[in-house]
Amino acid sequence: SEISGARGECRGEISGAELTGAAVVELQQGVAVKRKISLSGCEACGAFEAKYRCPCCMTHSCSLFCVKKHKADNGCSGVRDKTAFTSLDHFDEMNLLSDYRFLEDTGRLADIANRDWTVHRESSSKSLNYLKNRARKYNIDLQLLPIGFTKRRENSTFLSRKMQMIFWHVKLVFPQSCTEYIAKRVPGNKTLGEVLKKYIDPVGSNPVIRQKLKVYTMVSLSELRILMKAENRKCNSIRYHKLDSCKGLTENLRHKTIIEYPTVHIILKTNSPEYSLLSEDESDEDSEDSTDSSSESSEEEGEIRDGS
Repeated sequence: SEISGARGECRGEISGAELTGAAVVELQQGVAVKRKISLSGCEACGAFEAKYRCPCCMTHSCSLFCVKKHKADNGCSGVRDKTAFTSLDHFDEMNLLSDYRFLEDTGRLADIANRDWTVHRESSSKSLNYLKNRARKYNIDLQLLPIGFTKRRENSTFLSRKMQMIFWHVKLVFPQSCTEYIAKRVPGNKTLGEVLKKYIDPVGSNPVIRQKLKVYTMVSLSELRILMKAENRKCNSIRYHKLDSCKGLTENLRHKTIIEYPTVHIILKTNSPEYSLLSEDESDEDSEDSTDSSSESSEEEGEIRDGS
C-alpha cells in the first residue's frame, strides 16, 4: 500500500507527463505488473530508461527531476497542443482520439455558453437607448455590440441627462510611437486639440507620456493629422475620416458610424500618404447605408425616443 501511494503521489506531481510503453503499469488482482514495450532512454539525463513522455514536445524522461529539468531547459509547458498540425503519414488512432475529444470539449463549452444567462440577457437598456437616440440627433450612427464583446465591456460612454451632453470613451492611437491611450469621460464639446494637449504638449503633458510620445512633442499640432477609421467597409478598402483639431469631439463625429466608441489615430504629416482618406462620394454612400441600417435597427429594438 505504501508503494502504490508513493506511485500515485509521483504521478500527481508530474504535470501533464504521460506513461510510455516502457512504464505501462497494469493492476492485476492488486499486484503491480510492469510491461515493457519500448526501450527508449531518458533524454534529460541519459542514464536510465525512460518512464514518461511529455505530451507537448514528446521528450522522454525517467523521473520527476528529469521532467522538471527538461521543462526548465526547453521552456516547455508540458501541455499538449490540441490544434497542432499532423500530416497524414503520422496520423494514427491516438491523433483521431485526440481530435474527437477536442470536438467533444468544444461542444461542451458551447453548451455551457448557451446555458449562461448573462449571454442571453437583454443587450440594451433604457440608458443605452437614450444614448443612441441622442447620438442620432447629432447625426451620429452609434452602434453597440452584444454583451460579452471586449469593446462593449470597455466602453464607458454615457449620456448626461442633466447636461444633455454625451461624455465619450475615446481610444487614442499613436502609430509612430506604437502607443495607445484611453481617454474617458471626454465632453462632447471639448475640442480634439484640448484632448491631445494632455498627451503631446511639450510643457503641460505628463513627463512619462511625453517621453513615450517624444516624436509627437517635437512638432506642432499643425504638423499632425487626426484620422478615424471608416467603419463597415471591406478589408481591402480601408479608408479614414479626417478630423478637425479645432472642432469639438461630437461635431467631428457627425455623419459618421461609430462602433461602441471612437478610435482616433494621430499621425505625423509626413506619414499621411500611408492613410487613404474617404472621398465625398464614398462618404455619401456610407451615410445612406448607415441611415437605412440604423432606422431598421431602431424599429427592431423598439428604441425609446425623447419628447424633447
